[in-house]
Amino acid sequence: MRVLISGGAGYIGSTIASACQDAGIAPVILDNLVTGRREFAEGRDFYEGDIADGALIDRIFTDHPDIEAVVHCAALIVVPDSVADPVGYYRANVAKSLDFVDHLLRNGCRRLIFSSSASIYQAGDDFTVDEQSGLDPQSPYARTKAHCEAMFADIAATQPIDVLSLRYFNPIGADPKMRTGLQLRRPSHALGKMIEAYELGEPFQITGTGWPTRDGSGIRDYIHVWDLATAHVAALRRFDTVISRAHVINLGTGDGTTVRELVDAFNAVVDRPVEVVETTARPGDVAGAYTRSTLAGELLGWTAEHSVAEGIRHSLEWARIRDTRLA
Repeated sequence: MRVLISGGAGYIGSTIASACQDAGIAPVILDNLVTGRREFAEGRDFYEGDIADGALIDRIFTDHPDIEAVVHCAALIVVPDSVADPVGYYRANVAKSLDFVDHLLRNGCRRLIFSSSASIYQAGDDFTVDEQSGLDPQSPYARTKAHCEAMFADIAATQPIDVLSLRYFNPIGADPKMRTGLQLRRPSHALGKMIEAYELGEPFQITGTGWPTRDGSGIRDYIHVWDLATAHVAALRRFDTVISRAHVINLGTGDGTTVRELVDAFNAVVDRPVEVVETTARPGDVAGAYTRSTLAGELLGWTAEHSVAEGIRHSLEWARIRDTRLA
């Protein structure tokens, strides 16, 4: 089996590519390298360019007529940046995704897995959500994901393509074999900023402490990126069976961890604990949510296997080698 992965030189896309390779699925990588890394595509069929470039998409399918499915990871993902630049985010995430699916249809693609986000949910009083929960995206980034889901559903209703949207919760960790990891040196998510604070010997900022959670800090469902990647392998293998029963599946652990609890877990595995300071929430921040769904287990035969502590350890291991891996 051969699969095209857009954004396949980024953090999540490259990990999916590694999981596919390990499972005997040949990945073809498409990435514009705005945030992706060429090093993450080494040894793989790689095309540098934009998902909206129809001529490039045509060439990929001409070169690889045996592509059976596409995993669409390419996107801008930083919530505060989406607040500052909504035009850029809607162009990159929505307009170009529409162009992309048009090019895929022209080339006979029949299976599309979309990297969606749990940030589109309206969390209930207990912060748990499933695929039937209401949607209430609170940032331009989250709204781009909701728009894409709706757009793809409309297209799939009348066009010869099936689309499975996988709603990610909060990825942490790195490929356990250390082939890839978080490539950004100034990450925007909590664990990345925690590692940065640890490396610099500075306090870690808890952004927002007035949320209605058990300790006032935001709550998240931290899923190891390798678990996320293996879920895509399962979805690729079972796509035709799954799509007859569901078009949206949550990918999370089912456990909610607050930011303060993440700090405690981090300090339990490092030699020098980070101190914390409390600051106001960032633009677009939300209290958070975690999944209560069992659909991934039922339809994909998949459950998350790695703990938060393992995700922290793998993130730290990657951070130690990142600068030598990424020249």
